[in-house]
Amino acid sequence: MAFRLSGSSRPTRTLLAALVVASVALPLSGVARPAAVPAPAPVAAARAPLTTATPAALDARYAVNRAGIAAAERMADDHGDRKRAAELHVMEAPDRNFLAFDGRDGGRTAEVFGDLAHADRVAVLVPGSDTSLDTYGRLQAGAEALQRQMGERAAVVAWLGYATPATFSPEALTSGRADSAAPQLQEFVRQLGAVKPSARISLLCHSYGTVVCARAAPNLPVADIVLYGSPGTGVPDVGQLHTKAAVWAGRGSGDWIADVPHLRLPLLFTTVGFGADPVSKGFGAQVFDAGSGGHSDYLRPGSTSLRNIALIASGRRPTKESHA
Repeated sequence: MAFRLSGSSRPTRTLLAALVVASVALPLSGVARPAAVPAPAPVAAARAPLTTATPAALDARYAVNRAGIAAAERMADDHGDRKRAAELHVMEAPDRNFLAFDGRDGGRTAEVFGDLAHADRVAVLVPGSDTSLDTYGRLQAGAEALQRQMGERAAVVAWLGYATPATFSPEALTSGRADSAAPQLQEFVRQLGAVKPSARISLLCHSYGTVVCARAAPNLPVADIVLYGSPGTGVPDVGQLHTKAAVWAGRGSGDWIADVPHLRLPLLFTTVGFGADPVSKGFGAQVFDAGSGGHSDYLRPGSTSLRNIALIASGRRPTKESHA
């Protein structure tokens, strides 16, 4: 890859080194990627737009997707992937509620935690890198903890609607995956807003998911966009998100993401890096206290970050709020 490097600052060299390491690590990251396990295409009823959120309609949709998960389990078992089959078996339990499920290409899901039909507050979780059906338990645990923290009449939707990049991969340093994911997220949130017009909807975005949310942000019908553990969003400031939502940002003091250089480096065919730090003063977000946790701890039960994210999604002010 040919490129011109203007200057030789340490952050720039660090970012380039990360790109080289990622490029080497990707082919060595395992024989079977999550996308390698086959699964059937969803039936038409599972792909249909969300048009109503009555209890009966939601129960019918959940049942259709539960059947789709069972079909994916059988195919994974026939393929010889017992681990994936076992994970899918857990996901098809009667108390699990999926608005969407597609087991292909690592998995696409939208799972509901809480009573969506009667919720007056809805939080949509957008995960970051290395999230797939094989690691879904982490997303599930965070969504469950957040729903419990938000309390009654709150629902959380864990939206795994895109092929997330591997942490150590070139894709994790560019916006390509986010560019592809943003239209799907926009459509999902707009459908959700249409069927829940009186609910307060918040978009909660972790790590690479903050890049996805930034791409999807313009004109979305959400009250809040919460960025946490972000490597940057690809825009220099809140104004470039083109949103009327309140934009919040937080980072735990133990999060390694703080060491990622906040640069955007044009190369021959792409741009590497995501620019301004969302918790910096110049970015313009409202900064909340995210405690002392690490990169995977933001929705950990009992944490400061979980408490404050739940408060924001509930329309309340976070504790120990600061403005960068």
